Amino acid sequence: MNRRNFFRSLSTGLKSVALFHFIPASMATAARVAELEKPHYTPLNGVSLRQLAAGKAHHGTNGRFLNPLGHVRRRRKFGELLYWKLFSENSFSPYLDEQPVTPVQVDWPSVKNSQGLSVTFLKHATVLIKDVDQYLIVDPVFNDVLWFIKDYSPLAFDLDQMPKVDHILITHGHYDHLDKRSLASFDRKTHVISPLGYDNLFAGLNMHRRTHLDWYDVYTDGRREITFLPSNHWTMRNPLTGPNRSLWGSYVIKTAAGKTIYVSGDTAFFDGFHEIGRQFDIDLAIINLGAYEPRWFMAPSHMNPRETVEAFKQLRAKQLMIAHWGTFRLGDEPVHFPPMDLQKIMQEEGLLNRWVDLRHGQTVYL
Repeated sequence: MNRRNFFRSLSTGLKSVALFHFIPASMATAARVAELEKPHYTPLNGVSLRQLAAGKAHHGTNGRFLNPLGHVRRRRKFGELLYWKLFSENSFSPYLDEQPVTPVQVDWPSVKNSQGLSVTFLKHATVLIKDVDQYLIVDPVFNDVLWFIKDYSPLAFDLDQMPKVDHILITHGHYDHLDKRSLASFDRKTHVISPLGYDNLFAGLNMHRRTHLDWYDVYTDGRREITFLPSNHWTMRNPLTGPNRSLWGSYVIKTAAGKTIYVSGDTAFFDGFHEIGRQFDIDLAIINLGAYEPRWFMAPSHMNPRETVEAFKQLRAKQLMIAHWGTFRLGDEPVHFPPMDLQKIMQEEGLLNRWVDLRHGQTVYL
């Protein structure tokens, strides 16, 4: 192996470790069932999210951030990641061959010619929002993130068919949400809204129109208002420097069209959805649902379908849409299972008529 290939392989390995979320707590095999019964969040016990943010409880030392919403536990050893990927039984194995490859087509003329507010689900967690005369895109990822992770929703259109984006919203730095190759496809003058801690990355892309937000910071252009909110997650791009060198979170977008959209980003369940629902009159909650199995490994990072429905109810949102599914199989469940699993629970709860069931490339006009 020559030097170039060695460093490429090393880089790929480090990215894959970061992508597969191997951070929080080492557990003996016999303790995994007990682990499932633990809450994966820290109760706020009367402290509001806004108070937590104002007190900078999420600001650590040495340039790191903390997750005050997550359950306090030891770090998960690298062996846990290896055990999961190499030795644990995947109960979904019989269904993996059924995973569909769905090339993404978008009716761009209809999107561009529409009035008011629309939301287009592109792929993975990438969502395009048209708000009257401006376009906002969340976590743009247009291609594969690692060569050995299959892309089940490849784009079947040229990027130059998309409308010109005015604002790029980044929820956190994991590679399936912040992809430098995809960001490089935008005009360098595009406005980027991100959490704290990504200065060097965007400067390296020569993207200098940037707004960095801490939890509960607000950006407004005079017509729309974007608030950055807490979530129960973490982030990492380089395992050698460790996790949480940058911040993560969710967004509430009060649109110029008049409706309010909540974008969860990646999050585990936490004791704060009630408060967000009281603070904001949410018309559409876009919640990330995918990579939720096995629970002993994924619960500290991602909600499962039942938790997603509970979060939706606590947010008191009028409608629910899910993203973060159908593109990359990052958990045990097949890529097409999240909407199937969600449908069953929404039906049980009598909420099916409030689910905006968007597939890749589809648009809802609000």
